[in-house]
Amino acid sequence: MVWRRSTDPAHRTGVERCDGSAGRGAPRNSPHLSSIRRNAVLGDACRGRGSKLDRDGRRGPRDAWGGRRQAPLSVLATHNLTKHFGDQVVVDSLNLTVDRGDLYGFLGPNGAGKSTTIRMALGLVFPTTGTVEVCDVPVFSPGRSDGPLKLVGAVVEDPAFWDYLSGRRNLELFARAAGPLDDSARRLAQVDEVLKMVDLEGAGRKHVKAYSHGMRQRLGIARALLGAPELLVLDEPTNGLDPQGMREVRHLLRRLADDGVTVFVSSHLLTEVEAMCDKVGVLSSGRLVAEGAPGSLRKASGSVVYEVDDGEAALGVLRSLEGVGVEDDATLGASTGAPARIRVRLEEGVTSAQVNGALVGQGVQVGAVIPERERLEDAFLSLTEEPDEHEWVPHAE
Repeated sequence: MVWRRSTDPAHRTGVERCDGSAGRGAPRNSPHLSSIRRNAVLGDACRGRGSKLDRDGRRGPRDAWGGRRQAPLSVLATHNLTKHFGDQVVVDSLNLTVDRGDLYGFLGPNGAGKSTTIRMALGLVFPTTGTVEVCDVPVFSPGRSDGPLKLVGAVVEDPAFWDYLSGRRNLELFARAAGPLDDSARRLAQVDEVLKMVDLEGAGRKHVKAYSHGMRQRLGIARALLGAPELLVLDEPTNGLDPQGMREVRHLLRRLADDGVTVFVSSHLLTEVEAMCDKVGVLSSGRLVAEGAPGSLRKASGSVVYEVDDGEAALGVLRSLEGVGVEDDATLGASTGAPARIRVRLEEGVTSAQVNGALVGQGVQVGAVIPERERLEDAFLSLTEEPDEHEWVPHAE
């Protein structure tokens, strides 16, 4: 079977087979999206046709044929995933895991291989070697190449819509293109629900040509949510947005994750990833050089902040100590004799307790000693500058 990218907006987020059938579509008996609340309990529309809630109140996954099965821990996993374009290695033996309920940030500089990885995960690009699994089902497998993709909603580039139609009408057409639904009422209920989830219920009847860039992006996310996917995949969703649009998308993704949707989002914007993601994978030159909570990627920086009652006296003591460097740009109130916060960098072999003892010994009262971690930006640069030389070990928060 030969696959090609579809140019029709109705298939923009998926793939299309050359026999004309959609490669990504909701199966006839798939659960339909109903009210996803903060307790992750679905409403009545998702209870029909044999769809049952798990004991924890969340949707249980279905296999590629629509049957019930045990919930997997990982929703997306790659195993030694590799992609060559000619002699160029774009993705190199990638092993990553996205667990159920994660808001996973896929972080890396431009050209690191993020988009190629996403396209392999969605079945749009065949890997050279290795495997991709969605809910424990291989994406590339004889006879089932599009099965697990029914569990995925995705926005992999700027969403395409019919500008002369309303946002609501666009979603209705996409819902019909995805596959047959039980009845018109249920289809309309699903469209209304996803519009509400992305805060566009008040703009659903407006023509898409009147939408801002941020509104179009949220409408694209609404389209990806049709069919109640187990996994939502977004490639650079805040790219090109103004600060307000970025904030809206960030809050939306955080809310979806809190409601039980597993979200995989790629970005090169460090502040965005740190602000919203539970887990981060850092890609450099096609290799995963780090994976874990954002805080675990930041090593201890060697800097310590001392809160003291007399900044002027504390500065005098600190500057007299060997192996202690005062960072003047982080000193507040230290020249007035008033309480101050002073950041110092400790050389190897010098402990914060020793410095604290020296301050107290000279009559300076220390209110707090605060070890600092490096910024995520510094950790990112250190991980991606020379990836071959890094052996990453997670650090405790």
